[in-house]
Amino acid sequence: MGSVGAVGTVGGVGATRLAVPVGLHTGLGCDSVGVPARFGFKILSRLPANGCVYADADWWWWLVPSGSDQDLTWPMPACYAPGAEIPDRRPRLVHHPDGTSPYTPPIPLYLLICQLTGMAPSWASSQVRSAY
Repeated sequence: MGSVGAVGTVGGVGATRLAVPVGLHTGLGCDSVGVPARFGFKILSRLPANGCVYADADWWWWLVPSGSDQDLTWPMPACYAPGAEIPDRRPRLVHHPDGTSPYTPPIPLYLLICQLTGMAPSWASSQVRSAY
């Protein structure tokens, strides 16, 4: 099962990087999205696919591909953690994916967090040009 390793501090609290269990492929890099524990089971049960999910008494964390915050504004109280570096509250792996990918698809996760927090989805609009 996955473990964590100390890497520094986050906001004055010791920090750790979520470790990916052996055998899972991380070719896209790893970031994580955390939510307060009160949302944990709701999100886990409602997503069509879950990657690695870690939890402690206060927070639940989903591994997502690196850059899953690009052009997205994750709603409060969600926390986006580049490099999957989070406050060290001794999180443990609570969900192991069925396949070889450690990732939770970020867009369904984002939309569900928006729904649960009552926030409208918001992402940067890009200019699209017609070839005609």
